[in-house]
Amino acid sequence: MQLNSSAESTCSSIDTSGQPIPALSARLHNRDLAPTRIEGRKWGGYSIFALWTNDVHNLANYSFAMGLYAMGLGGWQIVMSLLVGAVFVYLLMNLSGYMGQKTGVPFPVISRISFGIHGAQLPALIRAAIAIAWFGIQTYLASVVLRVLLNAVAPSLAAYDQNQILGLSTLGWLCFISIWLVQLVILAYGMEMIRRCEALAGPVILLTVASLAVFMYFRVDGHIAWSIRQPLQGAEMWRNIFAGGALWLAIYGTLILNFCDFARSAPSMRCIKNGNFWGLPVNILIFASITVVLCGAQFSIDGHVIQSPTEIIRAIPSTLFLVLGALAFLIVTVAVNIMANFVAPAFVLSNLAPRLLTFRRAGLISAALAVLILPWNLYNSPLVIAYFLAGLGALLGPLYGIIMADYWLLRGTKINVPQLYTEAPHAAYYYTKGINPRAIAAFIPAALIATSLALLPMFEAVSPFSWLFGATIAAAVYLLISERHQSFEHVDGESIAVSNTH
Repeated sequence: MQLNSSAESTCSSIDTSGQPIPALSARLHNRDLAPTRIEGRKWGGYSIFALWTNDVHNLANYSFAMGLYAMGLGGWQIVMSLLVGAVFVYLLMNLSGYMGQKTGVPFPVISRISFGIHGAQLPALIRAAIAIAWFGIQTYLASVVLRVLLNAVAPSLAAYDQNQILGLSTLGWLCFISIWLVQLVILAYGMEMIRRCEALAGPVILLTVASLAVFMYFRVDGHIAWSIRQPLQGAEMWRNIFAGGALWLAIYGTLILNFCDFARSAPSMRCIKNGNFWGLPVNILIFASITVVLCGAQFSIDGHVIQSPTEIIRAIPSTLFLVLGALAFLIVTVAVNIMANFVAPAFVLSNLAPRLLTFRRAGLISAALAVLILPWNLYNSPLVIAYFLAGLGALLGPLYGIIMADYWLLRGTKINVPQLYTEAPHAAYYYTKGINPRAIAAFIPAALIATSLALLPMFEAVSPFSWLFGATIAAAVYLLISERHQSFEHVDGESIAVSNTH
């Protein structure tokens, strides 16, 4: 009997078909990694919508979208590009979300289905490494916003912003540690507190950016510069539109992979679908429109292409509105950082040693690592961002392709959840000593191709599509290898049956 969701089955010795359930392994199971119980599923449609509102309207995404304006895409072309990406993200996020809602398990456990109970550490650790690096970077960026706010309120603090201690000033360190501690306090209260923070921050940032767009629109009397030069035409235009959409998908490659960490707490698939629809395609259209207004209005004023909404906020003559704007972006940066870069490594590190590491303890370790890497040095190094983080990011596509192909196409969504937590050799996800060699065989060539496309200058024309290529190639290779393996098993089974008849 295939068991698809809920935690109560993992506590039984007999499943609904009367078959014994293998004993749980302490190396694979703890309270945080166990399937979410039905009564604990509080991430409804609004919670998911608020989650995406925070993520869509974060400063890094605005910098990316404003980069499209700087590339020469016109207003409608930017909207079209982001809409293309939004459709891809919405569809793929639903696939990941439905899987999490049905099984009720977090990403490290989901990965055991296709990679094996021990092989799942590979995708989990790749996701965690990216998250820890970006957690530190986003904490640093939030501290920069806090410095702007404090300097506006108390200009005398600028005296503490002149020295350097390991790359940060005294004021910089105070701001960084303050933001870091706030995030740890939120983490200490678990996923329910994270849900409440996301629900609060979502409307705040939406109101802030909308107000900023209205302010800029009236500041230029509606005279928006829809592009900085003659808009692109023909094939080059469409190539850039789809490249922008593909890059937007790659930006969401991390959350597409581990969205099940949140969807596992959704009461129904309908909640996921509705929350994703309003939070992704609809929200991204609003985001794209605001980007065009902010960029076009500022360009009309001084011919300058802004790189972030904080440039507009910093120039607001009213101290009160400057502080309110900075505070709003500070809130959303913290909310996004916890959601995108804190939850994933907390589950992953807990998965490494379930007996010792709870979600909270693992989160503390990942937060400590994020400080030790001195993230401002990473952020200020183009080589680190371009090669290390971009290279790791290119690996996410192949991981997603394998996991989705296995769950949706090979297994038809039928999962034996209790066997995800056992080391019994005959269990469904034990494979070969806990590792599925077919998943590794599909991942390696797809990962090599994806990273080559992403990093090598000779592939610059197709590099924006590296995530899509990696996911597609990995899924195709995995399905091909798995089908051949099943064919050989079928042939071997017939041969044994024939020999037994003689």
